[in-house]
Amino acid sequence: MRGAVPRRPSFPLALAFLAALCAPAASAAVIWNKVYSGFSSPVEITNAHDGSQRIFVVQQSGKIRIIKGGAVLATSFIDLGATGLDAIAAGGEQGLLGIAFHPQYATNGQFYVNYTRKSDGATVIARFLASAGNADVADPSSGTILLTIAQPEANHNGGAVKFGPDGFLYIGMGDGGGGNDQHGTIGNGQDKSTLLGKILRIDVDNGGANPYAIPPGNPYASGVGGRREIFAIGVRNPWRMSFDRATGDFWFGDVGQGAVEEVDMLPAGTGAGTNFGWRIMEGLHCTGLGGTCPDARLTQPILEYGHALGCSVTGGYRYRGTASPALAGYYLYGDYCSGRIWGATKSGGGPWQTVELKSAGINVSTFGEDQAGEIYVASLGTGVIYRISAQ
Repeated sequence: MRGAVPRRPSFPLALAFLAALCAPAASAAVIWNKVYSGFSSPVEITNAHDGSQRIFVVQQSGKIRIIKGGAVLATSFIDLGATGLDAIAAGGEQGLLGIAFHPQYATNGQFYVNYTRKSDGATVIARFLASAGNADVADPSSGTILLTIAQPEANHNGGAVKFGPDGFLYIGMGDGGGGNDQHGTIGNGQDKSTLLGKILRIDVDNGGANPYAIPPGNPYASGVGGRREIFAIGVRNPWRMSFDRATGDFWFGDVGQGAVEEVDMLPAGTGAGTNFGWRIMEGLHCTGLGGTCPDARLTQPILEYGHALGCSVTGGYRYRGTASPALAGYYLYGDYCSGRIWGATKSGGGPWQTVELKSAGINVSTFGEDQAGEIYVASLGTGVIYRISAQ
């Protein structure tokens, strides 16, 4: 989500992206199904991949709700405010921001959350366990803090946590807030001595006496040249991210500064050490904030759009469900400010092309995927969840 930061005049859109916007509209008629309501500031929708078919909805205030058998359960799965872990500060871009269920959740009951600590605004990554006696309720006393990251500002917290196909936990960290990545001499995004402005990757299964281990494929796993937890650098505010369940490709939307929103993708099994460019670049454009630009060593986004179309990208999912064959393979994403929903696809080795599927008129806070691969989207302000389908 977007923080209150100064904006610069918009850069011209890249010609390739203008061509993509002019691409023929999808032949499918997108259907907007209001399926659940009554949530308070929903910021993530997911499933536990445990065969239960339950949908979990993360509320920014600290509660996680369950949708089971088509109904929203009255009792929360967990309330982070009742865990005794100094959780949580909620409001603006702070709060309970993400959840990830362990790949073996069905047998070990482990899930991981990303939240803002109440006392000082720090980002906390913590592990909890499902209750032994009731699968619909977590054990609030089971919390273990894995990682704490100080935040100099209240915005650009990132918030996403996801397990990759490699079994490691990926964490999206914003640049620390304020405008123009203002902290430090080169900004946090390009500073490898800080965890801010990065995609992190940790091994939660092999820490021994430690809460986590470092995957040996991390670019600074030895501790030389950068923090060991870093997987990729140069991001501004990676709010929502996902892994393609069919290919393992890694996707995220990186919220821009004053001109451009971007979508980034790394093919499965690649990307360790990637530099996504911020604050040297915003999308495909040089910022003038330092560094060499253009620079072939900086990885460019696969999609971008200017602020005539929105102001805060919400990353989504590639559609891999079966109910809407017309959407097969589309990457669905949106904008928090304008409520636009897009679908991106590509043919062969050509560029990604995107079409507007819906002007939803809501604050698009998150997309989510159920166990069958159907896609949902949430409205932050109204607390309504919609299912996206097509004919």
